[in-house]
Amino acid sequence: MNTEDQIRAYLESLTAPKQLEMERLHARFQEASPGCRLWFTDGRDAQGKVVANPNIGYGQCTIRYADGSTKEFYRIGLSANTGGISVYVLGLDDKGFLAKTFADRIGKAAVTGYCIKFKRLADIDTDVLLEAVKVGFGADGHDEGRSRSGAAV
Repeated sequence: MNTEDQIRAYLESLTAPKQLEMERLHARFQEASPGCRLWFTDGRDAQGKVVANPNIGYGQCTIRYADGSTKEFYRIGLSANTGGISVYVLGLDDKGFLAKTFADRIGKAAVTGYCIKFKRLADIDTDVLLEAVKVGFGADGHDEGRSRSGAAV
């Protein structure tokens, strides 16, 4: 099964209200960075053990670990979970950037160093969420939070 088929199957596996919201975000994220690389992770480790929720990924960046090793991964992640929806913005140099820039404007959401988590779309300002996603993609000209080592989309 290719990545797009995996994403479609994942979205179709969600309950109706969450499925519609995830489909809407999936479309908007692709509009924010047309032609970006798509990823799908099923949340299982190399031994097949579930260690995370499934994620849809967009774009590409290089993650550098403390030991000097690197890994290619997505820049923006989207995941449904029991508490709602999480959007991950990876590859930011400043771990306080998301919270400083978006927390007071986004609405009812928890904003951490790399994650924006909310219960449902009606609780947040989706324009502000898309602004954060575009910063993650580097599409709006802002570089202050973006990793210098990550590849542009």
